[in-house]
Amino acid sequence: MKKIEAIIKPFKLDDVREALSEIDITGMTVTEVKGFGRQKGHTELYRGAEYVVDFLPKMRIEVVVTDEQAERCVEAISGAARTGRIGDGKIFVTGVDRVIRIRTGEEDDRAV
Repeated sequence: MKKIEAIIKPFKLDDVREALSEIDITGMTVTEVKGFGRQKGHTELYRGAEYVVDFLPKMRIEVVVTDEQAERCVEAISGAARTGRIGDGKIFVTGVDRVIRIRTGEEDDRAV
């Protein structure tokens, strides 16, 4: 099994959710996060004063899928989240050793 973690622009969340739903991936965790990479923030004006916004708002999506679903999941996320501009985000794929559904005790593929 694989855990796919994607950091995307907030306004792309609905597009990514729909793209994952189309390939029958419905379970996910979404977190509002802040960060920066090459974008390095930007300067804004507020009441005539200039200030630097170092951390930009992003969304983190976490999905655990079977090995067979992983590549399609990555393709769905990258296709739906891409704008072609700096700051589109990153996707991280890591291995998952074990998954347990707390309610039923099911494990691994049956728990996902």
